[in-house]
Amino acid sequence: MRLLKRIFSRFFIVALTIILFFLIDVTVICGIIYVFAGWLTAKFPEAANWITAFLTVMSWLIVFLTALHAANRDMVPETKIPWILCIVFLNIFGVAIYCAFSSHRPTKKVQQRYRMLYAHSRKYETGGVTLRRINEEMRRWSDVSEALITEEPAAMMYEHTKTEYFPSGELFWARLLEDLERAEKYIFMEYFIIARGEFWDSILEILARKVKEGVEVRFMYDDIGCMGKVHLVYHKQLEKLGIKCVKFNPFVPVVSNIHNNRDHRKITVIDGRIGYTGGINLADEYVNVEHPFGNWKDTAVRLEGEGVRGLLFMFLKLYNISVRTCEDYAPYLPQTYERFEGEGFVQPYGSGPRPMYQRSVGEDVYINILNTAKDYVWIMTPYLVIDYRLREALVLAAARGVDVRIITPRIPDKRIVFALTRSNYLALIRGGVKIYEYTPGFIHAKGFLADDKVGVGGTINCDYRSLLFHFEDAVLMYKTKALVDMKKDFEETFAISDQQTEADAKRNVVWRGVCELAKIFAPLV
Repeated sequence: MRLLKRIFSRFFIVALTIILFFLIDVTVICGIIYVFAGWLTAKFPEAANWITAFLTVMSWLIVFLTALHAANRDMVPETKIPWILCIVFLNIFGVAIYCAFSSHRPTKKVQQRYRMLYAHSRKYETGGVTLRRINEEMRRWSDVSEALITEEPAAMMYEHTKTEYFPSGELFWARLLEDLERAEKYIFMEYFIIARGEFWDSILEILARKVKEGVEVRFMYDDIGCMGKVHLVYHKQLEKLGIKCVKFNPFVPVVSNIHNNRDHRKITVIDGRIGYTGGINLADEYVNVEHPFGNWKDTAVRLEGEGVRGLLFMFLKLYNISVRTCEDYAPYLPQTYERFEGEGFVQPYGSGPRPMYQRSVGEDVYINILNTAKDYVWIMTPYLVIDYRLREALVLAAARGVDVRIITPRIPDKRIVFALTRSNYLALIRGGVKIYEYTPGFIHAKGFLADDKVGVGGTINCDYRSLLFHFEDAVLMYKTKALVDMKKDFEETFAISDQQTEADAKRNVVWRGVCELAKIFAPLV
């Protein structure tokens, strides 16, 4: 019964459709070449051998040039190796796969809309903390923030913003419902996954009621992220309730890698004064109503004050791009904000595919923190599928005497990714990095904490998909009160986690060999 359910699931049908369209395209092209070659040999039988030789040479020339293109292409070096292997070993079929699926850049029309929206939003993204003040206050940590301000698109730094850290989905749930109830003007929500259940139903009930009270409600969810969670036209059901709903990057049956550009963000903005982000999607397992992988460990951050502007701008940009509009942001910006003293600085920022983002922003922030830290860097991540840059930054920080610790799950939600995660243990442990597995279940939190001064909470995993393909968001915090609770959560999580040793990382030689082989293709997973 479970097998039949999977076979007839939308996810399976989508995957089958993409494969089918790809095979049809390749078959048609090969068929044309075959018919043309047959016509030539029939018309010039004396030159049949020459024609065959010519076509063979041309096919290998195409393979060589395609492999050369992959080798010299502007992409993460680790992604070049699997593509070159695919091209060389699969020949023309590998070339077809490379041409169809190797690019993760959005279409030119989408890129043009991004540029237009970013230019439009600049006039609203004013204020914030000046670079001079950042340099004076943050000192050696200022480079981490400046890299985000000078990045395109820029992420402003704010102060006088109250921060609150939630060490579990259950605490986040209770606080979110309270804030939703107090909404007066608007509620904007953007989530990778929603699924029918106690958690989402409790939120939807409030959203539907708030619409009737005159509150503007917008909701955006990722189409592929929600496959198997809600039905195909669920956005229309929400629209009937008065909610302005957008299904991000909906699947269309074409052979293209644009399906990789997912909206992995988790953002809630209420009246422009309260904002949330973190790892928690709107499904029951995230708040432990259900336990498919043991206890689900997740975290979130709540902002109140001027810093919410950063989350608001991220939402409005992606929403306007999705609905193809260019609206006035001014009505959604509060005229004044309550000033919270002694709260340090906050800097909400986004990350996403090139060329909308000039660099891998999420990875750059993590590396800059590792390069700046002197005492410790503690990390929570569900997936540890990292490239050479990030791995070296982790090892080099440990070599300088920094206490680098990483918490990963003991119970996986994706077995292949879990195997790839464990395949990185040995090199990191030998480099001085301490690895812990969260024994009660699955840890989905994405957090960095360094030297009691800097922390990051958001949606950015330590894997290729999150760092290269997805639209993500996070908040960089400097000397905020939330960091105290964040450190306490780390300490409590270490206490119930199992530290991995070199012997643990070496267990099962055969399985390690399989993982090392699979690691070659990790950038494509």
